[in-house]
Amino acid sequence: MSYIRFRKHYLHLPYVVLGLVEFGVLFAIFSLLALLLAPLGLAQLPTPPDLASALMFAVVMSAGTLAMGGYLAMVQETALSLFLRTLVAYCFIGGLGLTILYFLFPSADPGSTGLFWAVVLASLSVLLIRLVFQRVVDSEQVVRRVVIFGAGDLAASLLEEYQTNMRALGIRIIGCIADSPNRTVGDEQLIPPPGDFYRFCLRNEVSEIVIAQQERRSASGGWLPVPDLMECKLRGIAVTNGIDFYERELKKVKLDMVHPSWIVFSDGFKASRTRAFAKRLLDLTLSLFILLVACPFMILTALAVWAETGRPVLYSQNRVGMLGREFRIYKIRSMRLDAEKDGKARWASSKDDRITRVGAFIRNTRLDELPQIYNVIRGEMSIVGPRPERPEFVSELTEKIPFYDTRHYVKPGLMGWAQLKYPYGASVEDARHKLEYDLYYSKNHSLMMDLLIMIQTVEVILLGKGVR
Repeated sequence: MSYIRFRKHYLHLPYVVLGLVEFGVLFAIFSLLALLLAPLGLAQLPTPPDLASALMFAVVMSAGTLAMGGYLAMVQETALSLFLRTLVAYCFIGGLGLTILYFLFPSADPGSTGLFWAVVLASLSVLLIRLVFQRVVDSEQVVRRVVIFGAGDLAASLLEEYQTNMRALGIRIIGCIADSPNRTVGDEQLIPPPGDFYRFCLRNEVSEIVIAQQERRSASGGWLPVPDLMECKLRGIAVTNGIDFYERELKKVKLDMVHPSWIVFSDGFKASRTRAFAKRLLDLTLSLFILLVACPFMILTALAVWAETGRPVLYSQNRVGMLGREFRIYKIRSMRLDAEKDGKARWASSKDDRITRVGAFIRNTRLDELPQIYNVIRGEMSIVGPRPERPEFVSELTEKIPFYDTRHYVKPGLMGWAQLKYPYGASVEDARHKLEYDLYYSKNHSLMMDLLIMIQTVEVILLGKGVR
C-alpha cells in the first residue's frame, strides 16, 4: 500500500516518509549547530541543545515547505525550480515565521548567526534529499504498475490525467483492457484480454487493477470478469473502482463516475454536530485574530481604492450559502464603478479591462477578500469551504452540471480545496472541474484538512495563483 488515510484525507506514503525524514534532518541540524557553534561563541544556542527550540525550528521549516506546495510539486520540477521553491519556503516563509516566534519567545532565539547557518544548512541538506527522492520515486523499481479495465471515455480520461499528474505520484499505467467493442482509447494503449488475470498480473508485476467501465446497464455496457477479479483481490492484488482511484490519487471526485448511490453509501458526506461546533469555534478565533492583524492593511487598501477611483470603496453581492440560503458578501472594490452597468452578471476573464490598477494588486494578494471576515463572524461563511457563487450563476450551473447542489451542504469559505487545485473559474466547464474538488472536500472535510488548506493557501497568495 502506497498511501495512508488520515482523518479521511489520503496521503501518499512516499511523501509522508519524505516529510518525516526532512523533519528529522531539520531537528538534527539545529541540535548539531548548538554543539558546534555555541562553545565557540558564534551563536546564542544552548549546550546541550534545547529540545523545544530545535522542535520549533523543525516545525516552522516543515510548515514553510507545505505552504509552498513543495512536496507534491517536486517530482514535476526541474532542479532549478526545486531550488527556488525550497529557498522561498525556508528563507522567506520559514525565516519570517521564526522571527515572529522569536519575538514572542526570545529565550528560543539562537541569534542571527545561529539562525543564518541553521537555515543555510537546512536548505542545502533538504535540497539534496529531494533530488535523491526525485530519482527514487521515478525509478521503475519502486513505481506502482497499474492496469485499467475499460477502454471507453472514462479510461481515456484517466489516461489523460495520468500523463499530466499521476506519473509524479510513482504510478505507471501499463495499458487498458477493453470491456466492449466501443473504444475511445487508442490501439497502442490496449492490452489483449488475458486468459488468466492473476498470472497476467504476476508476469507484468501489476499491483492494482482499476475498473473504469462505461455504464454496464447501457447498450454499450461491457463484460466484467468477476471471478478473475475476485481471485486477484484475494491473492493480494488491489482491485479498485475508478472513482475511488481518482479520489485517492488526485484528491478529487471524477464527476462522470458519480451516481446517487455512491453518495448515499460512500464513507463520507457525514454531518457532525461536534465537528460543526469545533469548526465554528475555530472560525471565530481565527477571524477575530485576522481582523486584528489585517485592520491596518484594509485601511490602506481602502485609501488606495478611494484615491484611484473614488467611492464607494466596498461593494456587496448576493451569494448562495449553505443549504441554498442567500446572503450578502462584502469585498473591497477591485473593478470600475461601471463594471456591470447593464445589471447583468458576467464571469471575470483573463486580463479583464474592468479591473483597476489597484484592483489588480489587491486581487493578486487577496486583500479584496478581507471584508468577508465579517461574513465569517456572522456565521454565513467559514474560513475554509467551497467559494460561494452568485445566484445567477448557480441557477445556470445547477441546470448544466450534475450534483452541483451538493456543494451547498457545506458552509462556503474564504479559502477552499478547489482554489488550491484549480485556477480561477470563468466558465461552466471551469465550474465543473472545480466541483470535482469541492465534492472531495464535502466528502472528506475535517479540521486537519482545513488546517492543511490554510497552510497551502500561503502559496496561492504569494504567487498570485488562480487570479483573474
